[in-house]
Amino acid sequence: MTLLAVEKDTKHGTGFWLIALTFLTAMAFSTVPAPLYPLYMARDGFSTFTVTVVFAAYAVGVVISLLLGGHVSDWAGRKRILVPALGLELASAALFLAGTSLPVLLAARFLSGLGVGLITATATAYLHDLHVAHRPGASQQRFETVSTAVNTGGLGAGSLLAGLLAAYAPVPLRTPYLVFVVLLLAGLVAVLLTPETVPDRGADRPAWRPQRISAGSGLAGYVAGFAAFAVFGLFTSVAPTFVSVTLHHSSRALAGLVVFAVFGSAALAQILTGRLSAPAKLRLGLTTQALGVLTLLAGMHLTSLPIFLIGGMLAGIGAGTLFKAAVGTVSAQSTPARRGEALAGLFLIAYLGLTAPVIALGLATQTFSTLTAMTYFVAFLLLLLTTVALISRRRPQ
Repeated sequence: MTLLAVEKDTKHGTGFWLIALTFLTAMAFSTVPAPLYPLYMARDGFSTFTVTVVFAAYAVGVVISLLLGGHVSDWAGRKRILVPALGLELASAALFLAGTSLPVLLAARFLSGLGVGLITATATAYLHDLHVAHRPGASQQRFETVSTAVNTGGLGAGSLLAGLLAAYAPVPLRTPYLVFVVLLLAGLVAVLLTPETVPDRGADRPAWRPQRISAGSGLAGYVAGFAAFAVFGLFTSVAPTFVSVTLHHSSRALAGLVVFAVFGSAALAQILTGRLSAPAKLRLGLTTQALGVLTLLAGMHLTSLPIFLIGGMLAGIGAGTLFKAAVGTVSAQSTPARRGEALAGLFLIAYLGLTAPVIALGLATQTFSTLTAMTYFVAFLLLLLTTVALISRRRPQ
């Protein structure tokens, strides 16, 4: 191997970890508001439904971004998408620092969603490119483990850090965002230092079009992604409020810890299930997520934080395992020229799962008690998981 080839190989290897850390930071920023929602509710009198509306603004931004631009990095280049996406995250942080009124929060969350939608598919495809360039012919296990673990692990880390800062640092509704401004700027530098993996196609670039979605034989994977992200949506929106109001634990650090425990469990499951076959991952994910949401509901009915937390961790393990299998399958079956597009389609369906069920849950709390609304939510999730099981039996993944 020539010196030039060794240097190029080293740059791709270093770039893999730089993009992984940037991906982790961006996903962590997206959950910073989760443990802070009870503070916004106390300060400005927001209801549970208002919190779900603010969260929905984020999720709508993600869906729009994935639909319009999540696949563009396949021909425009990974860095050309990640740099402005991180700029959107910094603009979102600036809005959070500017005020706490509902219009400001809605705008901040929407911008954050736009940025995350671009980052999820692009960073995942970028990690795959860098992994292949650094380790040609090697197993995909490192890519699958790192890409899914930094995604879900980042979601948990952001909430934990925000909860701790809100509990122990001054100005709890400002300090977490200031910290992430610094971290996001560091991520921007990391992207600029990483080599591009998509050749410049010049005038041969295809005409822009919205993201196409084709479920085909992967229907069970799409439904599984929808169900997995419905659990993630619950814990990045109203679950901290449930802990504060329904379970009577108002600690900001505890709210962040609960969210971290769920996403940390998901990330750990993704790391430990690397050698399982796709059918085994599917079975484990379905069973554990079903058991988890039932335990979660029991914890709310019994007003028991430990049972609620155990249920959340089990649900996180199930959701993380399901989504890991989906990402690995889509990445392996897509060509390099359309990998970003394929991953954008998967994330688009998943983020619809993040949005719609939680909005429905928020609406239900306007008519029913929190416990009744949560019971309906769990019943819907169990129906989705049953659907995945039935589809996968007829059409093996």
